[in-house]
Amino acid sequence: MMATAPTKEQIEQAPKVLLHDHLDGGLRPRTVVELAERTGYRQLPASDPTELAKWFAGATEANSLEEYLERFAHTVGVLQTPEALTRVAAECAEDLAADGVVYAEVRYAPELSTQGGMELDEVVEAILEGFRQGTDRAAAAGNRIRVGLLLCAMRQESRSSEIARLAVRYRDSGVVGFDIAGPEAGHPPTQSLEAFEYLRRENFHFTIHAGEGFGLPSIWEAIQYCGAARLGHGVRILDDITFDANGQARLGRLASFVRDRRIPLEMCPRSNVHTSTVNSLAEHPIALLRQLHFRVTVNTDNRLISQTSTSREFTELVDHFGYTLDDLQWFTVNAMKSAFLPFNQRLALINEVIKPGYAALRSESLFGRVDDSAGPVPTGRL
Repeated sequence: MMATAPTKEQIEQAPKVLLHDHLDGGLRPRTVVELAERTGYRQLPASDPTELAKWFAGATEANSLEEYLERFAHTVGVLQTPEALTRVAAECAEDLAADGVVYAEVRYAPELSTQGGMELDEVVEAILEGFRQGTDRAAAAGNRIRVGLLLCAMRQESRSSEIARLAVRYRDSGVVGFDIAGPEAGHPPTQSLEAFEYLRRENFHFTIHAGEGFGLPSIWEAIQYCGAARLGHGVRILDDITFDANGQARLGRLASFVRDRRIPLEMCPRSNVHTSTVNSLAEHPIALLRQLHFRVTVNTDNRLISQTSTSREFTELVDHFGYTLDDLQWFTVNAMKSAFLPFNQRLALINEVIKPGYAALRSESLFGRVDDSAGPVPTGRL
């Protein structure tokens, strides 16, 4: 029997894994307004949550990564107190769990929240407390999730080594990895080489934004000089793939290395369109890279700024490329294999949550939903 496209409901129910999501890119509009009122932030372009949501949605028509990033001035502007960070982190965990995400790694640059006098440790502890509260509230609602924190250093600043040491300090408290973020062009990964060398000595996980706002040299440096375990976006690896007269793909040395070493690509399709990294979803290289068996994962990047969710990303991939539940499971298992969790914990989530969840949805597709008296069809939630 030919597999059919999953329904919107099935996609929402499917267990999902998220590796690339920015805390400051996923606030609820109403929360931004309320925090602005409480903290005295006066620069919001609108004070009505609905109007503010429309303003943030304007980022989907940005002409560059830099223009897209301008929206973050306001989300970061209201994240200058421990209470604000805890609230936003808790809501993040709740929102992801409600969308069927069973494991997430959410990233934030703690240096962005020091404008009001907070210390870096206060920022981290406030976020981790928020994740604890949010996961507890999600579980009470029947949506269990695990959330780990990735600490980012802003690549245009000079605090990467300091943030790397901060991340290692909290490695047993909920910080699972490190990253560098911010404008890629003009700020190559090797500017933070000291931080990455320190992290390698400490056997600590890290990913690197590379191959979004800049091309192959950024990816090459991230891997060969810095030792990145994953690539944030990595879209421009397409530049190292050509086609012969018969339409057969030919991988260059860097693309071959990325595929051969199974280096995960944290792809964010909608965001890549909004930052003009790719022209449209229909032209997104994720389809080719999946066909060529790169380790591709599907992510949101910035849920508020890009008006998205993991379910929406999957839905649009299904609409554009005809993906089935098998394809969505492939993306999800890829992400879980690539998570910064111990091996046995990753394996448990794959075998006890993700695969049973998709199996239940496939069974429902074949045989229909079971009678309500027998209880709900399991979705693989934790």
